[in-house]
Amino acid sequence: MSKKEKHHNTAKTWAMMPVEFAGHIFYSARQAIRTHATGGNILIWATLAALIIANIPAINGHYFAFWDYEMRVQIGDFNIFNHGDRAMTVLEFINDTLMAIFFFSIGLEIKREILVGELSSFRKALLPIVAAIGGMIAPVAVFYYLGQGSDYLGGAAIPMATDIAFSLGVLAMLGRRVPLSLKIFLTTLAVVDDIGGIIVIATCYATHIEPQYLLYAAAGLVLLLCGSAMAIKSKTFYLAIGGVVWYLFLHSGIHATIAGVLVAFCVPATPVFASKKYIKSIRSAIAHFPIENDEALSRRNILSREQMDWIKEIQSASTKVISPLQDLEDTLHPIVNYYILPLFAFANAGIYLLDLDPVTAFEGISLAVICGLVIGKFLGIFTFSWLAVKLKLAPMPALSNWKNMAGIAMLGGIGFTVSLFIANLTFGAGGEHAQYLLNHAKLGIVIGSLLSGILGFAYLHFTLPKGVAPDVADD
Repeated sequence: MSKKEKHHNTAKTWAMMPVEFAGHIFYSARQAIRTHATGGNILIWATLAALIIANIPAINGHYFAFWDYEMRVQIGDFNIFNHGDRAMTVLEFINDTLMAIFFFSIGLEIKREILVGELSSFRKALLPIVAAIGGMIAPVAVFYYLGQGSDYLGGAAIPMATDIAFSLGVLAMLGRRVPLSLKIFLTTLAVVDDIGGIIVIATCYATHIEPQYLLYAAAGLVLLLCGSAMAIKSKTFYLAIGGVVWYLFLHSGIHATIAGVLVAFCVPATPVFASKKYIKSIRSAIAHFPIENDEALSRRNILSREQMDWIKEIQSASTKVISPLQDLEDTLHPIVNYYILPLFAFANAGIYLLDLDPVTAFEGISLAVICGLVIGKFLGIFTFSWLAVKLKLAPMPALSNWKNMAGIAMLGGIGFTVSLFIANLTFGAGGEHAQYLLNHAKLGIVIGSLLSGILGFAYLHFTLPKGVAPDVADD
């Protein structure tokens, strides 16, 4: 078959797909998807590194011991990283401090999605919301069914999460064959999933409540809301007071990561400059660079002092037209996806396997987590999506069909990051038996996420049309 015939067949295949295209996909959305996808690949390597190092006898002792070292940033007798009456360990610093930044980033993403993203329109948001609800209910139901009468039912929330970075990383391996609309559907589903995870963490994992600390934290949040209402745009203001709120939550009995989400909701979404003022400022500065000087500018001459001032004016105006919320979200995306999440995975995914009976990987809590992720997630996402479309509650994503949706539902079973986080909250503070359950829950998460990723990738590889999807042709 000639190249021309192949191109014609690809175009014909795409033309047969149902289309309800949402229009232009914003640059920031495309960048966020790229960052998540690249971060997902780093996450995979960090997980593999943790599993390999944890099982090399010559060095695994150093690996496990490192996470128990104490963290101290101390002024006199006051240690910022105190956890109760003792210093945080390195592992607690990662899980309680760095992951608070992760949840802060998630909070910013949720607020932006509600204001201007996929969750801003009820019609656009309904399908991923319904799919995410199904993807939370079914895995918990599968886990409960398999865990009846056991001592690990408290971990039923472990398989309810979908990892944005990991799942988009797998989609990225399929290249430009994947319609951008499907990536946005999966991202939005995972964001709604994160909302469910945040609610579970806030309501089910509170320990002994300290009302005094909560009262002070509430006062800090009120101060942030007042700052937002008074149009304070300084990011330093929100980050500094947010840090204090995090510290108060750390000692309040409610998990400190919830502070990250609540602080994010207080960050203003309106810019310093209105768009009209920004455009006027840009035009005024650009006017100092007349067209007839283009030839001189094309040479690599150093800018004059006046030209520097005009460029600085443009730079300042460009900064002020982006809201603090969007600016912080864009700044944190690479930090979270390239550093914090891989470090979290490297610290938490290390499981010593050499003394493990292989049979135990497919029984008990491991089996419940695997089935919850691989079977429960698929059934919940696909079934609830099918019902929503068949009942005409919501349209299908553009350029997609039920084969594509089945593949996305499989990838929804990659629950890695938040699943590990919930497993640590559930079993991390117990004795020897709790540690046994935690290790096997982690093993179930790794196996279940890996199976979901492989199945989803293979299925989409064989069912997606060849060639570049129309909505990513100019991406």
